[in-house]
Amino acid sequence: MKLGIVGLPNVGKSTLFNSLTKAGAESANYPFCTIDPNIGVVAVPDERLKLLGDMYHSKKVTPAVIEFVDIAGLVKGASKGEGLGNQFLSNIREVDAIVHVVRCFEDSNVVHVDGSVDPLRDIETINLELIFSDLEILERRIAKVAKGARMDKTQAKELGMLERIKERLEDGKLAIGFETQDEDEEAFFKMLNLLTAKPVIYAANAGEDDLADDGVNNSGVQKVREYAKETNSEVFVICAQIEEEISELDEEEKQMFLDDLGLKESGLEKLIRASYSLLGLMSFLTAGEDETRAWTIKKGTKAPQAAGKIHTDFERGFIKAEVVNYKDLLEQGSLAAAREKGLVGMEGKEYVVQDGDVILFRFNV
Repeated sequence: MKLGIVGLPNVGKSTLFNSLTKAGAESANYPFCTIDPNIGVVAVPDERLKLLGDMYHSKKVTPAVIEFVDIAGLVKGASKGEGLGNQFLSNIREVDAIVHVVRCFEDSNVVHVDGSVDPLRDIETINLELIFSDLEILERRIAKVAKGARMDKTQAKELGMLERIKERLEDGKLAIGFETQDEDEEAFFKMLNLLTAKPVIYAANAGEDDLADDGVNNSGVQKVREYAKETNSEVFVICAQIEEEISELDEEEKQMFLDDLGLKESGLEKLIRASYSLLGLMSFLTAGEDETRAWTIKKGTKAPQAAGKIHTDFERGFIKAEVVNYKDLLEQGSLAAAREKGLVGMEGKEYVVQDGDVILFRFNV
């Protein structure tokens, strides 16, 4: 999974990126300090892996990972070359979802590019830049398709769809709610890879005092939540400064620090939960002496396609999947004991994989 982090300058975007990835992207109180897109890979925390790895005495434990791409702070007019311009937006065309960091804290020491804190105005500024960037893509595609549309039915169909999307964006609406009319249009739409068609998770960056009650008493956070509800987006509340402090601690210290703040989980864990929920993802597990590993798949994935995540041969030659829930496996202490209790199922091609399934695939190529 790949997530692109966007936001105006000085909203805590790079501070959050640093704390998420410990990649040390320079964070300073002025616009454009992130000159190149920073990329960091983060392991998805999953206590099931450690427990299974210990049980099997696995030589290696491999978590699922998320790749974060941190984009330089966008400003009004970025799509027209203002600030560092549109070049950075191309870096997030390949992401699965956008993490939009919105400032919901007051601090006279941290300058706001527009002179005051207003989360909804900030969201609108970024959305407009993404819309302008998408319009540029559409106009180029329309110019290309229009030439052949008179003679070619497929291109004529695509052109009609492109014009409808363009009209939608020019009305100030995002592409994410656009309804395609059939499978052909769905394919055309996917190929465009529009930024405003990507799902969004809003990171409401609030003060330390807002963390314990999850921003309930912060009017800025509430505005972001209301906006997100309208657009079917996810929201999580963080304090980027606190996240940076947490990232410096070991596991034990981290837990004590979170307990002192009255928090159950870190911002990274909140973000991962929001990402999995928004994108409809989950993990199944494989376990053994050599390696215990988590694999990320879409909810509703059937056994052969899940096997294909490990290797295409597994999907091609799929015979059966030996499946046990990780809790049952841990309680019984071994696969053989779980089998004896009838807790292991032999599943076929129609089996829909569940979150926390530990699977041994049988295949023949």
